[in-house]
Amino acid sequence: MESSMLDKETQDRIAFITFIITEFALGYKMPMPDAYQYLKKYGGLDYLYEHWWALHTDNKFHVLQELYDVCYENGGLR
Repeated sequence: MESSMLDKETQDRIAFITFIITEFALGYKMPMPDAYQYLKKYGGLDYLYEHWWALHTDNKFHVLQELYDVCYENGGLR
């Protein structure tokens, strides 16, 4: 196995976070780059990285609401 290949957990994490950022952008009617920057600026990405394993088992609508709440609590106004 090549050392540059990602392990299964890393692949799953990347797939989930990419999916959720896309869904966040669609759900809140934002361009993808803006959604990424918003999540990054207001702690949403940190929250995703830290809790992705639990979040990936939840309904996407609940995950999106949690992300909105986390960002709002950190100063996000959108």
